[in-house]
Amino acid sequence: MKKIIYTLSILAVSILCFSCNQRTEAEKIVDASIEAHGGKTYESSKIEFDFRNIHYTIFKSPSAFEYIREFTDSTGRVKDVLNNSGFVREVNGTRIDTLTEERVGAFSRSINSVAYFAFLPYGLNDSAAIKTYLGETEIKGEKYHLIKVTFVPEGGGEHYEDEFLYWIGVEDYYLDYMAYSYHTEGGGVRMREVNGFKEVGGIRFQNYLNLKPANKNTPVEKMQELYISGKLEQLSEINLENISVVAITN
Repeated sequence: MKKIIYTLSILAVSILCFSCNQRTEAEKIVDASIEAHGGKTYESSKIEFDFRNIHYTIFKSPSAFEYIREFTDSTGRVKDVLNNSGFVREVNGTRIDTLTEERVGAFSRSINSVAYFAFLPYGLNDSAAIKTYLGETEIKGEKYHLIKVTFVPEGGGEHYEDEFLYWIGVEDYYLDYMAYSYHTEGGGVRMREVNGFKEVGGIRFQNYLNLKPANKNTPVEKMQELYISGKLEQLSEINLENISVVAITN
């Protein structure tokens, strides 16, 4: 019996090692970056923060998610909830059932965008994300792994054609820069540079400077060159405030 158990244990370890070895270079780098920023803590935490006078509550695991935003406008106290079941808006505690598909889509994209960037690099392991390793590069004397991320149509959202680049530190695996192209509201391209961070509840939260080129049709691959040559204009700051992380226990 001991021999059988020992044999099964060796087999399990061998399968695990084979699975690990099957990961691409890009996937391994992203795995290391996720670990550096918070690892499994992302999956067992409810995260709250304020961003531009809106309060967000975010939960995301490999199988489920729920994003909530709350704010006050001319209609009253608004609460938006986006989860696996869909989108719901409440105003002053009453569910609004008259939203058009267009508005539901716009509200959902807006919430999802904030949650996606706040949770980076965790979201890079979503099943719809296709990661490609573009090699090592250097910015301001620091070496980075450059990862390109695109999305498959199935599960990649309405704007799966958007492209993202991520600069992940060779030494510390922190995500210091990102650039992306987008197609909403006329389209364009942006680059973000880390401008400070906070570690709360075992997770690293980063603030960014939001930069843009003079030509909105600039290929996303040109953004590093423009950044290094000082040809990007600062558009805004991306700052998360009043961050809290609450552990979720089953």
